[in-house]
Amino acid sequence: MDAIEGLDEAAELFKVLGSESRLALVWLLNTEQLTVGALAAKAGLSQPLVSQHLRTLRQAGLVTSERDGKEIRYALADQHVAHVVLDAIAHVTEPTTQGNEQ
Repeated sequence: MDAIEGLDEAAELFKVLGSESRLALVWLLNTEQLTVGALAAKAGLSQPLVSQHLRTLRQAGLVTSERDGKEIRYALADQHVAHVVLDAIAHVTEPTTQGNEQ
């Protein structure tokens, strides 16, 4: 089988997103820029853990940061990753059609 362009990078993306906590952070950043403190409060995680996950997301190029006075606000680098996460959530929460299999 010929290598599919981008397959390795896509696999790495799914490894980075393979954490419920990181998925939650991406979901929260989908609509607004937030500080570590705000993300921690909304996600129900400790600030050190959120910082660790944000570092992983930044290294993968999924999240950006911008200083705002004494605070740093985090945002998604682009909406592509948000679509992946939101589609995955929609997929697992939609009703199953087990009785309608052919």
